[in-house]
Amino acid sequence: MDNTEKRTLSLSSSKYSRDDENDDLFPAINITNATDVTTIVEKENRLLYKICDPVPIHLTVLFALQQALLSLSTSLAVSLLVAQVVCAEENEDFKAKLLSSTLFMNGITTLLMVTLGIRLPLYQGASPDYVAPLLAMADLDKDRCNNTSPITVFNNITNVTETVFQEGTEEIILEAVQGLQGSLLAAGAIHFLIGATGLVGVLLKFIGPVTIVPTILLFGIFMVKSITKFAQVHWGISLLTSAIALILSLYLAKREMPIPVYTRKRHCHVIRYPLHQVFAILIALVTGWLLCGILTASGVFSTSRDSQDYYSRTDTRVDVINRASWFYFPYPGQFGKINFSISAFVGFCVATIVSILDSISDYYACAATCNVPPPPAQGVNRGIAIEGLCSALSGVVGCGHATTTYGGNVGVIGLTRVGSRYVFITVALIYIIFGVIGKVSAVFITIPYPVLGGVLIVMFGAFNGVVLSNLKHVDLSSTRNVTIIGTSLLVGLMIPHWVQTYDDVINTGSRDADDVIMMLLGNPNLAGGVLACFLDNTIPGTREERGIAAWETPDDTNTDFTNTSEFNEGYEIYNPIFFEKYKHSKILRFLPFMPNFLD
Repeated sequence: MDNTEKRTLSLSSSKYSRDDENDDLFPAINITNATDVTTIVEKENRLLYKICDPVPIHLTVLFALQQALLSLSTSLAVSLLVAQVVCAEENEDFKAKLLSSTLFMNGITTLLMVTLGIRLPLYQGASPDYVAPLLAMADLDKDRCNNTSPITVFNNITNVTETVFQEGTEEIILEAVQGLQGSLLAAGAIHFLIGATGLVGVLLKFIGPVTIVPTILLFGIFMVKSITKFAQVHWGISLLTSAIALILSLYLAKREMPIPVYTRKRHCHVIRYPLHQVFAILIALVTGWLLCGILTASGVFSTSRDSQDYYSRTDTRVDVINRASWFYFPYPGQFGKINFSISAFVGFCVATIVSILDSISDYYACAATCNVPPPPAQGVNRGIAIEGLCSALSGVVGCGHATTTYGGNVGVIGLTRVGSRYVFITVALIYIIFGVIGKVSAVFITIPYPVLGGVLIVMFGAFNGVVLSNLKHVDLSSTRNVTIIGTSLLVGLMIPHWVQTYDDVINTGSRDADDVIMMLLGNPNLAGGVLACFLDNTIPGTREERGIAAWETPDDTNTDFTNTSEFNEGYEIYNPIFFEKYKHSKILRFLPFMPNFLD
């Protein structure tokens, strides 16, 4: 069907059969044979814009902004958590640079994934999985940031008080960031090799939902401390922000908002669209931010830095926007020479495995949402390789975290029924612009702490729920499975608590060895994940019972490339750009990340 045609829904019982059926902004699918129920159901589930479909420019920008803003808060949260780990929690200028680097790399990774990677409409954002080992390391060395807190002094020249940092603060921050850079670079290289060499299939033989669920869930539980640190600044505002997000996204999920629009055919009219649900997090954030601004102007919050509600104010970091340059280009080595931390590297390696398997599940979810064939092995390999390459680049740039596929954006595709690659290429360009314009990152840094805390409550609450949803592939009536999962969760919480609470629990005679062992044991993902993997692979159980069979990727050699009539598009959507020119090259048979269709 030509993409420029008017696509209308004639089935009166469909939720898309409304007075706006000829609307240019939200075109629907044309159903001409209402007697064939099967055909009706299949066509009703198809996308308005398929993966390869071009989209009108005004709609492209609209849908791209929607996808970009939806994920912005997660990237902001991850970047701020990294700043907390490297002792830059109070250094607003450094946090602005860190966020610029994060947004820029989000755009680069998304662009490469859509054009060279698996080529599904996927957004790549800052990965929370890599923050857990960093927070575990921070908890074991609570005195590392003692000399980085700002102090207030009186300037005799200007006769005003100023906030300054103690001598050596910058060196402490840079040293911490440099240690993460080399570790992430090495972990990213391993990530790349797992995809480029086709080792993903090997991983899937040993690691499945019974291993991944407790591993990732431990991270979500471990985030309680950091989220509390933001929320406790003002619990009232934090809970109000969370409540707004929950009401809009869940309580009003089945309601559609009336939106006035103008089209050439119908001029001014009203359509209905669940805008409040799509932008629930963003609306909650803006509302909480506005409330803090009103209370700040009313003098409700204290002006003393020592007061608990000081960071509820909206004017405490306005100077960051003024000092930020209009254009800031993140570049490799911007934070100095690259160092290496063995404990951070091991933690990143665990996060890499978790991130790979999480991304694979998102690949399958996106394919199902777009009604295209399941991802072939070569597509999965190439997608993982691109993620690894960009994780290494993120380490060189100094982001302190890798990038991964965001499942939430796949859900938006299902909601809006727009899966065009062109939309996600535009999303990538938007994030690159956000990263390069320094003023944009500075504005995001000024978000009041309790507002950010309220958003994090909902975001990571939903994150934990998504993690648990992976258990749908597991036989939960099996005593074997529930015992492994429960025991892994308990041990994953118990060992880090033991290491952090009691002194000198490890004494090998070498201080460096003691530090490395304590860092590893203090990482809940590692403690619980290793145990879950060991038990899952040593206790007898079928692959179906363990849920591994549902995660295995199809082999290209066993794929029927002709029987794709039930899908919107065929396996050709996974082919990399310029593939047609080289598809008969004999070298392709030796590359597990490329299709091999030799005559």
